[in-house]
Amino acid sequence: MFVKPKDGRSVHDPARGDLLPVEGRNVEPNQYWFRREIDGDIEIGQPEKGGKPDNKVVTK
Repeated sequence: MFVKPKDGRSVHDPARGDLLPVEGRNVEPNQYWFRREIDGDIEIGQPEKGGKPDNKVVTK
C-alpha cells in the first residue's frame, strides 16, 4: 500500500523507525496506517508517475 503524509504532517513509520518521506513510500497495510488515514495524517494512493517508490519494508 502506498502512503504519503498530508501537507504539514510528520508521520512516524514504525516499521522503519523514521519519518514517512514527503514523497511517500510503500508500507505493509495494517491497523496503524488505516488509523493514520482516519486521523487525517496520511493519504493512501498511488505513487506519482515517473517516480520510483521505495518498496523496501524493514521489520525488526
